[in-house]
Amino acid sequence: MQAEKTRESWAGILLPFALVAGLVLLLRLDPGPAAEPALANPLEPWLKVIVGYLAAGAEIAAALVIGVAVLQAVAGYARRLFARADSHMDAVEPIRLRLGRMLALGLEFTVASDILRTAVAPTRQDILNLAAIVLLRTLLNYFLEREIRQGEQTRATE
Repeated sequence: MQAEKTRESWAGILLPFALVAGLVLLLRLDPGPAAEPALANPLEPWLKVIVGYLAAGAEIAAALVIGVAVLQAVAGYARRLFARADSHMDAVEPIRLRLGRMLALGLEFTVASDILRTAVAPTRQDILNLAAIVLLRTLLNYFLEREIRQGEQTRATE
């Protein structure tokens, strides 16, 4: 049991450090001069249009998920704030946890959008940009999930 906790604590330290180091390395890479890729497939312009619409749909979905989550959190907080009941700050913890889960889902939609935009005939610069964005969002998602897990464990022990 103790060895498992030690391993988890090391993973909790090394994983974010590795993600940040990878992000810094990616941002320092110089792909050289950008060259226009030749069209390898006559359907490629159509694929780019279709994938562009799909990526825009994923971004809209992310905006809707995050927007609805924020509105729900504000409404829930306002209800708790103006409630006559004797409530304390622990009452807002479920609101924070739900908001965190919805933000994580919104981040997943934005990552999907970025992957879609890079799917058709990517250049080396496109791939490096995607890798940096995915690493950054993965780092955000990691800390968000860790915060949610800690909040849920705290609520479960009470």
